[in-house]
Amino acid sequence: MAHNAKGALLALLSFALFASHDVVVKFLGGSYAPFQIVFFSVLFSFPLVSLMLIRDTTPGHLRPIHPWWTALRTVSAVITGICVFYAFSVLPLAQTYAILFAQPLVITVLAIPILGERVRLRRWIAVLVGLAGVIVVLRPGRTELTLGHAAALVGACTGALAAIVVRKIGQEERSVVLLLYPMLTNFVIMACALPFVYQPMPIEHLGAVGVMAVLAITGGFVLIGAYRNGEAVIVAPMQYSQLLWATLYGALFFDEWPDAMTLAGAVLIIGSGVYIVLRESRSTASENTPVLRTRTRFETGTSLRIGPLLRALGRREKTLQETPQ
Repeated sequence: MAHNAKGALLALLSFALFASHDVVVKFLGGSYAPFQIVFFSVLFSFPLVSLMLIRDTTPGHLRPIHPWWTALRTVSAVITGICVFYAFSVLPLAQTYAILFAQPLVITVLAIPILGERVRLRRWIAVLVGLAGVIVVLRPGRTELTLGHAAALVGACTGALAAIVVRKIGQEERSVVLLLYPMLTNFVIMACALPFVYQPMPIEHLGAVGVMAVLAITGGFVLIGAYRNGEAVIVAPMQYSQLLWATLYGALFFDEWPDAMTLAGAVLIIGSGVYIVLRESRSTASENTPVLRTRTRFETGTSLRIGPLLRALGRREKTLQETPQ
Protein backbone atom coordinates (compact mmCIF):
# COMPACT_ATOMS: atom_id res chain seq x y z
CA MET A 1 0.00 0.00 0.00
CA ALA A 2 2.84 2.37 0.80
CA HIS A 3 4.32 1.81 -2.65
CA ASN A 4 0.94 2.33 -4.34
CA ALA A 5 0.37 5.53 -2.37
CA LYS A 6 3.77 6.82 -3.47
CA GLY A 7 3.04 5.82 -7.05
CA ALA A 8 -0.31 7.61 -6.96
CA LEU A 9 1.22 10.80 -5.54
CA LEU A 10 3.99 10.79 -8.14
CA ALA A 11 1.39 10.25 -10.87
CA LEU A 12 -0.65 13.19 -9.59
CA LEU A 13 2.48 15.35 -9.70
CA SER A 14 3.32 14.12 -13.19
CA PHE A 15 -0.11 14.91 -14.59
CA ALA A 16 -0.05 18.31 -12.92
CA LEU A 17 3.14 18.98 -14.89
CA PHE A 18 1.51 17.76 -18.10
CA ALA A 19 -1.51 19.99 -17.47
CA SER A 20 0.86 22.93 -16.99
CA HIS A 21 2.48 22.00 -20.32
CA ASP A 22 -0.94 22.19 -21.99
CA VAL A 23 -1.57 25.63 -20.48
CA VAL A 24 1.57 26.87 -22.26
CA VAL A 25 0.31 25.26 -25.49
CA LYS A 26 -2.97 27.16 -25.12
CA PHE A 27 -1.14 30.39 -24.33
CA LEU A 28 1.05 30.09 -27.44
CA GLY A 29 -1.89 28.88 -29.52
CA GLY A 30 -3.43 32.32 -29.23
CA SER A 31 -0.60 33.76 -31.33
CA TYR A 32 0.82 30.95 -33.46
CA ALA A 33 -0.40 28.16 -35.72
CA PRO A 34 -0.15 24.62 -34.31
CA PHE A 35 2.40 23.75 -37.01
CA GLN A 36 4.80 26.33 -35.59
CA ILE A 37 4.26 25.23 -31.98
CA VAL A 38 4.77 21.56 -32.83
CA PHE A 39 7.90 22.39 -34.85
CA PHE A 40 9.61 24.20 -31.99
CA SER A 41 8.37 21.61 -29.48
CA VAL A 42 10.08 18.86 -31.47
CA LEU A 43 13.19 21.01 -31.98
CA PHE A 44 13.60 21.54 -28.24
CA SER A 45 13.11 17.80 -27.59
CA PHE A 46 15.84 16.62 -29.96
CA PRO A 47 18.71 16.89 -27.43
CA LEU A 48 17.01 14.32 -25.19
CA VAL A 49 16.35 12.02 -28.15
CA SER A 50 19.99 12.29 -29.19
CA LEU A 51 21.06 11.31 -25.68
CA MET A 52 18.75 8.29 -25.79
CA LEU A 53 20.20 7.27 -29.16
CA ILE A 54 23.72 7.46 -27.79
CA ARG A 55 22.85 5.43 -24.68
CA ASP A 56 20.82 2.77 -26.48
CA THR A 57 22.97 -0.38 -26.57
CA THR A 58 20.33 -2.61 -28.14
CA PRO A 59 21.88 -4.32 -31.19
CA GLY A 60 20.30 -3.47 -34.50
CA HIS A 61 19.75 -0.66 -36.94
CA LEU A 62 17.26 2.16 -37.42
CA ARG A 63 15.30 0.42 -40.19
CA PRO A 64 11.93 -0.70 -38.82
CA ILE A 65 11.16 -4.41 -38.69
CA HIS A 66 7.51 -3.63 -39.38
CA PRO A 67 7.68 -0.69 -41.81
CA TRP A 68 3.95 -0.44 -42.51
CA TRP A 69 2.94 -0.55 -38.85
CA THR A 70 5.68 1.96 -38.06
CA ALA A 71 4.44 4.22 -40.86
CA LEU A 72 0.88 3.97 -39.54
CA ARG A 73 2.00 4.86 -36.03
CA THR A 74 4.12 7.74 -37.34
CA VAL A 75 1.26 9.25 -39.36
CA SER A 76 -1.12 8.78 -36.42
CA ALA A 77 1.26 10.49 -33.98
CA VAL A 78 1.83 13.44 -36.33
CA ILE A 79 -1.91 13.96 -36.83
CA THR A 80 -2.47 13.65 -33.09
CA GLY A 81 0.11 16.33 -32.35
CA ILE A 82 -1.42 18.84 -34.75
CA CYS A 83 -5.00 18.12 -33.66
CA VAL A 84 -4.32 18.14 -29.92
CA PHE A 85 -2.27 21.32 -30.02
CA TYR A 86 -4.96 23.01 -32.11
CA ALA A 87 -7.77 21.82 -29.82
CA PHE A 88 -5.99 23.17 -26.76
CA SER A 89 -5.53 26.48 -28.57
CA VAL A 90 -9.18 27.09 -29.43
CA LEU A 91 -11.31 25.11 -26.95
CA PRO A 92 -11.71 25.49 -23.19
CA LEU A 93 -9.15 23.34 -21.39
CA ALA A 94 -11.70 21.25 -19.47
CA GLN A 95 -13.71 20.52 -22.60
CA THR A 96 -10.61 19.50 -24.53
CA TYR A 97 -9.55 17.07 -21.81
CA ALA A 98 -13.06 15.61 -21.57
CA ILE A 99 -13.00 14.75 -25.28
CA LEU A 100 -9.41 13.47 -25.25
CA PHE A 101 -10.26 11.21 -22.31
CA ALA A 102 -12.26 9.16 -24.81
CA GLN A 103 -8.95 7.66 -25.99
CA PRO A 104 -9.21 4.53 -23.75
CA LEU A 105 -12.62 3.82 -25.27
CA VAL A 106 -11.16 3.93 -28.79
CA ILE A 107 -8.19 1.79 -27.71
CA THR A 108 -10.60 -0.83 -26.39
CA VAL A 109 -12.41 -0.96 -29.74
CA LEU A 110 -9.26 -0.92 -31.90
CA ALA A 111 -7.72 -3.73 -29.84
CA ILE A 112 -10.30 -6.11 -31.34
CA PRO A 113 -9.11 -6.05 -34.98
CA ILE A 114 -5.46 -5.14 -34.33
CA LEU A 115 -4.59 -7.25 -31.26
CA GLY A 116 -7.30 -9.88 -31.49
CA GLU A 117 -8.64 -8.78 -28.11
CA ARG A 118 -11.96 -10.23 -26.95
CA VAL A 119 -14.17 -7.55 -25.45
CA ARG A 120 -17.03 -8.92 -23.40
CA LEU A 121 -20.36 -7.35 -22.53
CA ARG A 122 -19.25 -5.32 -19.49
CA ARG A 123 -16.47 -3.50 -21.32
CA TRP A 124 -18.79 -2.88 -24.28
CA ILE A 125 -21.27 -1.27 -21.92
CA ALA A 126 -18.44 0.88 -20.49
CA VAL A 127 -17.49 1.96 -24.02
CA LEU A 128 -21.09 2.89 -24.83
CA VAL A 129 -21.40 4.86 -21.58
CA GLY A 130 -18.19 6.72 -22.39
CA LEU A 131 -19.37 7.51 -25.92
CA ALA A 132 -22.62 8.81 -24.44
CA GLY A 133 -20.45 11.08 -22.28
CA VAL A 134 -18.72 12.42 -25.40
CA ILE A 135 -22.12 13.22 -26.91
CA VAL A 136 -23.12 15.00 -23.70
CA VAL A 137 -19.95 17.12 -23.85
CA LEU A 138 -20.43 17.97 -27.53
CA ARG A 139 -24.22 18.47 -27.37
CA PRO A 140 -24.77 18.25 -31.14
CA GLY A 141 -27.73 20.34 -32.22
CA ARG A 142 -27.65 22.48 -29.08
CA THR A 143 -24.20 24.02 -29.44
CA GLU A 144 -22.16 24.91 -32.49
CA LEU A 145 -19.58 22.25 -33.20
CA THR A 146 -16.33 23.82 -34.37
CA LEU A 147 -13.13 22.68 -36.02
CA GLY A 148 -11.62 22.54 -32.52
CA HIS A 149 -14.15 19.89 -31.44
CA ALA A 150 -13.40 17.87 -34.56
CA ALA A 151 -9.66 18.20 -33.91
CA ALA A 152 -10.05 16.92 -30.34
CA LEU A 153 -12.10 13.92 -31.53
CA VAL A 154 -9.61 13.12 -34.30
CA GLY A 155 -6.73 13.50 -31.82
CA ALA A 156 -8.36 11.04 -29.42
CA CYS A 157 -8.81 8.50 -32.23
CA THR A 158 -5.39 8.84 -33.85
CA GLY A 159 -3.71 8.90 -30.43
CA ALA A 160 -5.46 5.63 -29.63
CA LEU A 161 -4.34 4.17 -32.96
CA ALA A 162 -0.73 5.17 -32.34
CA ALA A 163 -0.86 3.63 -28.87
CA ILE A 164 -2.38 0.35 -30.04
CA VAL A 165 0.21 0.00 -32.83
CA VAL A 166 2.95 0.32 -30.20
CA ARG A 167 1.22 -2.46 -28.27
CA LYS A 168 1.26 -4.51 -31.49
CA ILE A 169 4.93 -4.14 -32.46
CA GLY A 170 6.60 -2.69 -29.37
CA GLN A 171 8.22 -5.94 -28.29
CA GLU A 172 9.97 -6.39 -31.64
CA GLU A 173 10.86 -2.87 -32.73
CA ARG A 174 13.71 -0.96 -31.14
CA SER A 175 12.55 1.79 -28.83
CA VAL A 176 14.57 4.41 -30.69
CA VAL A 177 12.77 3.50 -33.93
CA LEU A 178 9.37 4.03 -32.32
CA LEU A 179 10.54 7.34 -30.89
CA LEU A 180 12.66 8.69 -33.74
CA TYR A 181 10.40 8.22 -36.77
CA PRO A 182 7.43 10.26 -35.46
CA MET A 183 9.75 13.03 -34.28
CA LEU A 184 11.65 13.23 -37.57
CA THR A 185 8.44 13.15 -39.58
CA ASN A 186 6.95 15.85 -37.37
CA PHE A 187 10.07 17.96 -37.84
CA VAL A 188 10.09 17.62 -41.64
CA ILE A 189 6.36 18.20 -42.16
CA MET A 190 6.21 21.14 -39.76
CA ALA A 191 9.33 22.64 -41.32
CA CYS A 192 7.66 22.45 -44.76
CA ALA A 193 4.51 24.11 -43.41
CA LEU A 194 6.37 26.71 -41.37
CA PRO A 195 7.06 29.25 -44.18
CA PHE A 196 3.29 29.57 -44.77
CA VAL A 197 2.31 30.15 -41.13
CA TYR A 198 5.44 31.48 -39.44
CA GLN A 199 5.12 34.39 -37.06
CA PRO A 200 8.29 35.86 -35.46
CA MET A 201 8.62 34.73 -31.87
CA PRO A 202 9.99 37.09 -29.22
CA ILE A 203 12.47 35.67 -26.75
CA GLU A 204 9.83 35.23 -24.03
CA HIS A 205 7.73 33.03 -26.32
CA LEU A 206 10.77 30.95 -27.27
CA GLY A 207 11.37 30.66 -23.54
CA ALA A 208 7.79 29.42 -23.17
CA VAL A 209 8.52 26.68 -25.70
CA GLY A 210 11.55 25.75 -23.63
CA VAL A 211 9.34 25.61 -20.55
CA MET A 212 7.00 23.29 -22.48
CA ALA A 213 9.88 20.94 -23.25
CA VAL A 214 11.07 20.93 -19.62
CA LEU A 215 7.54 20.27 -18.32
CA ALA A 216 7.00 17.40 -20.76
CA ILE A 217 10.36 15.78 -19.99
CA THR A 218 10.03 16.26 -16.23
CA GLY A 219 6.46 14.96 -16.28
CA GLY A 220 7.61 11.91 -18.18
CA PHE A 221 10.37 11.07 -15.73
CA VAL A 222 8.09 11.62 -12.73
CA LEU A 223 5.57 9.27 -14.34
CA ILE A 224 8.31 6.67 -14.71
CA GLY A 225 8.84 6.93 -10.96
CA ALA A 226 5.10 6.51 -10.43
CA TYR A 227 4.95 3.29 -12.44
CA ARG A 228 8.09 1.94 -10.76
CA ASN A 229 6.54 2.45 -7.32
CA GLY A 230 2.86 1.72 -7.87
CA GLU A 231 0.75 -0.78 -9.76
CA ALA A 232 -0.49 0.30 -13.17
CA VAL A 233 -4.10 -0.10 -12.07
CA ILE A 234 -3.46 2.55 -9.39
CA VAL A 235 -1.32 4.90 -11.46
CA ALA A 236 -3.24 4.93 -14.76
CA PRO A 237 -6.50 6.50 -13.46
CA MET A 238 -4.53 9.42 -12.02
CA GLN A 239 -4.44 10.92 -15.53
CA TYR A 240 -8.01 12.10 -14.99
CA SER A 241 -6.76 14.54 -12.36
CA GLN A 242 -5.79 16.72 -15.33
CA LEU A 243 -9.44 17.74 -15.55
CA LEU A 244 -9.18 19.34 -12.11
CA TRP A 245 -6.06 21.23 -13.15
CA ALA A 246 -7.73 22.23 -16.41
CA THR A 247 -10.68 23.66 -14.49
CA LEU A 248 -8.36 25.58 -12.15
CA TYR A 249 -6.03 26.85 -14.88
CA GLY A 250 -8.94 27.72 -17.16
CA ALA A 251 -10.54 29.84 -14.45
CA LEU A 252 -7.29 31.52 -13.39
CA PHE A 253 -5.72 32.30 -16.77
CA PHE A 254 -8.41 32.18 -19.45
CA ASP A 255 -11.66 33.02 -17.67
CA GLU A 256 -13.06 29.59 -18.58
CA TRP A 257 -15.70 27.90 -16.43
CA PRO A 258 -16.90 24.42 -17.46
CA ASP A 259 -20.68 24.19 -17.56
CA ALA A 260 -22.77 21.43 -15.99
CA MET A 261 -23.09 19.45 -19.24
CA THR A 262 -19.32 19.37 -19.78
CA LEU A 263 -18.80 18.15 -16.22
CA ALA A 264 -21.58 15.56 -16.52
CA GLY A 265 -20.14 14.21 -19.77
CA ALA A 266 -16.66 14.14 -18.27
CA VAL A 267 -17.96 12.08 -15.33
CA LEU A 268 -19.39 9.49 -17.76
CA ILE A 269 -16.19 9.37 -19.83
CA ILE A 270 -13.90 9.15 -16.80
CA GLY A 271 -16.09 6.57 -15.09
CA SER A 272 -16.06 4.32 -18.15
CA GLY A 273 -12.29 4.74 -18.56
CA VAL A 274 -11.61 3.84 -14.94
CA TYR A 275 -13.91 0.82 -15.21
CA ILE A 276 -12.07 -0.41 -18.32
CA VAL A 277 -8.74 -0.11 -16.49
CA LEU A 278 -10.11 -2.05 -13.51
CA ARG A 279 -11.55 -4.76 -15.76
CA GLU A 280 -8.29 -5.13 -17.68
CA SER A 281 -6.39 -5.56 -14.42
CA ARG A 282 -8.23 -8.84 -13.85
CA SER A 283 -6.30 -11.67 -15.47
CA THR A 284 -9.43 -13.35 -16.85
CA ALA A 285 -10.97 -10.23 -18.43
CA SER A 286 -8.35 -9.10 -20.96
CA GLU A 287 -5.54 -10.94 -22.69
CA ASN A 288 -3.70 -7.88 -24.02
CA THR A 289 -4.59 -5.18 -21.43
CA PRO A 290 -4.27 -2.48 -24.14
CA VAL A 291 -5.52 0.44 -22.03
CA LEU A 292 -3.60 -0.60 -18.92
CA ARG A 293 -0.37 -0.86 -20.95
CA THR A 294 -0.75 2.60 -22.50
CA ARG A 295 1.46 4.32 -19.99
CA THR A 296 1.77 7.78 -21.48
CA ARG A 297 -0.69 10.40 -22.59
CA PHE A 298 -1.80 10.89 -26.17
CA GLU A 299 0.94 10.06 -28.69
CA THR A 300 2.00 13.32 -30.34
CA GLY A 301 5.50 12.43 -31.51
CA THR A 302 6.91 15.48 -29.71
CA SER A 303 8.24 14.01 -26.47
CA LEU A 304 9.70 10.87 -24.93
CA ARG A 305 7.74 7.66 -24.34
CA ILE A 306 8.13 6.19 -20.89
CA GLY A 307 7.42 2.56 -21.77
CA PRO A 308 10.86 1.88 -23.34
CA LEU A 309 12.62 3.64 -20.46
CA LEU A 310 10.71 1.53 -17.92
CA ARG A 311 11.71 -1.65 -19.74
CA ALA A 312 15.34 -0.51 -19.99
CA LEU A 313 15.47 0.26 -16.27
CA GLY A 314 13.91 -3.10 -15.52
CA ARG A 315 16.52 -4.91 -17.62
CA ARG A 316 19.32 -2.95 -15.96
CA GLU A 317 18.09 -3.84 -12.47
CA LYS A 318 17.76 -7.49 -13.45
CA THR A 319 21.32 -7.49 -14.80
CA LEU A 320 22.66 -5.91 -11.59
CA GLN A 321 20.83 -8.48 -9.47
CA GLU A 322 22.25 -11.36 -11.51
CA THR A 323 25.81 -10.00 -11.46
CA PRO A 324 27.92 -11.65 -8.71
CA GLN A 325 29.02 -9.21 -6.04
